[in-house]
Amino acid sequence: MVIATLCGMGFGTSMMLKLFIDDILKAEGIKAETSPWDLGSFKGNKADIVVAPVDMESHLKDYPAKIILIKNLVDKAEIKEKVLQAIRELS
Repeated sequence: MVIATLCGMGFGTSMMLKLFIDDILKAEGIKAETSPWDLGSFKGNKADIVVAPVDMESHLKDYPAKIILIKNLVDKAEIKEKVLQAIRELS
C-alpha cells in the first residue's frame, strides 16, 4: 500500500504529514510506504491513499485513490482516525 502526503509547494506540510503517518503505522504494526509529494508532481504518481490539507480538495477530485482531507494539520488524533479508517476500508 502506498500512502502519499500532499502539499501545495515544497515539502513542508507533506513531510510533516508523512512523519505523523509513519509514527501511526509503526505503532499499529501496519506496513505501508509513505511518500511526500508536492502539487506539481502528484498527478504523475500512483498511490492508494492521498492525505492532504482540506484546502487542496479541488485538486484531488479526479485522482483515482482514497482521499483523506485533514482540517487541522497538527491534530494527530484526526490524522490517525482518518488514516486508519481509510486503511481498513481498502483492506
